[in-house]
Amino acid sequence: MALEAAHHYLQLAVAHGTSTQAVLLAVLLLLIIRLTSARKHKQQLPPPPSPPGKLPIIGHLHLIGPETHISIRELDAKYGSNGLMLLRVGATPTLFVSSPSAAEAVLRTHDHVFASRPPSMAADIIRYGSTDIAFAPYGEYWRQGRKLLTSHMLSAKKVQTFRHGRQEEVRLVMDKIRAAAATVPRTAVDLSELLSGYTNDVVCRAVLGPAHRKEGRNRLFSELTEINVALLGGFNFEDYFPRIAMADVLLRLVSVKAKRLNKRWNDVFDELIHEHVHSGEKDENSEDFIDLLLSLKEEYGLTTDNIKAILVDMFEAGIETSYLTLEYGMAELMNNRHILTKLQKEVRMCTNGGKKLDMIREEDLSSMPYLKATIKETLRLHPPAPFLLPHFSTADCKIDGYLIPAKTRVLVNAWALGRDPSFWEKPEDFMPERFLQEDGAVDTQMKGKDLRFLPFGFGRRICPGMNFGFATMEVMLANLMYHFDWDVPNMKEGAGVDMAESFGLTLRRKQKLLLVPRIF
Repeated sequence: MALEAAHHYLQLAVAHGTSTQAVLLAVLLLLIIRLTSARKHKQQLPPPPSPPGKLPIIGHLHLIGPETHISIRELDAKYGSNGLMLLRVGATPTLFVSSPSAAEAVLRTHDHVFASRPPSMAADIIRYGSTDIAFAPYGEYWRQGRKLLTSHMLSAKKVQTFRHGRQEEVRLVMDKIRAAAATVPRTAVDLSELLSGYTNDVVCRAVLGPAHRKEGRNRLFSELTEINVALLGGFNFEDYFPRIAMADVLLRLVSVKAKRLNKRWNDVFDELIHEHVHSGEKDENSEDFIDLLLSLKEEYGLTTDNIKAILVDMFEAGIETSYLTLEYGMAELMNNRHILTKLQKEVRMCTNGGKKLDMIREEDLSSMPYLKATIKETLRLHPPAPFLLPHFSTADCKIDGYLIPAKTRVLVNAWALGRDPSFWEKPEDFMPERFLQEDGAVDTQMKGKDLRFLPFGFGRRICPGMNFGFATMEVMLANLMYHFDWDVPNMKEGAGVDMAESFGLTLRRKQKLLLVPRIF
């Protein structure tokens, strides 16, 4: 009524030539009433649905089991609305996204609102004030850092310059497996250890060049990366109980652990940067990541600490994703022997006039669509980061008639999206064929259809390292298939590889992957 009255008064004032002051007063009154009405409407929007049973202090924390990704899918099926569900995890409001339409709203329609990262004390310490790219808050620094990665460090052209290093690392692994396969009786190899070592060495070689094994540096970086993942992937008390944590000894304990870890990173980076500064110029094809960052330091306004923070990202993201995908892929192939046979047939057809190759090279991979489909299917069922990295709303936002307040932590359940029976045929089955098109080519769109396939995220925060990751995975899996047949040690009839998992920042198999190779 007040809005209608103000509008009527304004019409009368204009019609009767009322003074300018009166007209302005009426306009001001109209604007105030409109703003008040909009604010009331906003306040009337409900939050997304939440499960009942929220408790003081801990909120809904007691409803979340140790396999968090599964618990959230089950809670969403019961209490969520169109893939949106709001939980109070301790003192922190957390929006869980579990449907393609909800992911579309968060990662595309309102991407600018949700493109930031929640504050994290551990990440701030380990990543030099969160001046890396993965955990940096959304803003100009992040935009420039993202440009640095996509245009220089992780471009398709730059990734291609590392191919000889990748192939050399593959050759070393093949030699180790071949030695084990030649023993009598044949012995099992620890593929978990070999694949982890391989992805670690590929990243180390890209970061610091061919001297990456000098003084055991590759093993040191593997150790530091493991500690990073454990510290960031565990339940961080200060993230969910900030007021309690600020006055609690737990805050100091986390701080001490993070600072001790940061010092170890800092010491080795100082040594490496000093070596690179005094090593002389290199041509473009031999530049490693440290060389590249130092050469672009002035152009992008980077400090030495910024360079170190970005290098931490390279190790953590580059090693974990590729290693876990390769391990899960081999485990699924052992449990689906018909797919293993089909993949081996495709790879082994790539021979030089029937002559056996010493190894499959990256230029041979273009004729292997089933290999690429197998890796995509592995990522669908086993995304390395089941909730991706957390997003953070920087303003109030309306989605599907619900109000998402500013400063809400947002987690996209990529694991649930990849197994949603509404969008996938036989979602629990390992079927690489689902990613093949009618002409036999592989669907190259990593985002899939309707944002149901998001192992690398989407939108502004999509992982910039996809090219590097796929190059690392494809050449290794192709050679594992080409050179060897595989058995499960002491396998009983009907038995397979145990797929039990443990949840953290990344999703891992609980058991080591032990397989017996036989030279083809």
